[in-house]
Amino acid sequence: MTEYKCFDSSKKVSNEYLRKKVRCPYCGSKILYKPRRISAKIKAR
Repeated sequence: MTEYKCFDSSKKVSNEYLRKKVRCPYCGSKILYKPRRISAKIKAR
């Protein structure tokens, strides 16, 4: 399941809500993004 966040309010927006509208239910903003996960860097020897 993909997680989206609102750019303005920084709140999570559910995937079910995005099927109906592409807006934040909290502030009405149309700018949503998928937060990236931080990956660990490993040095090769």
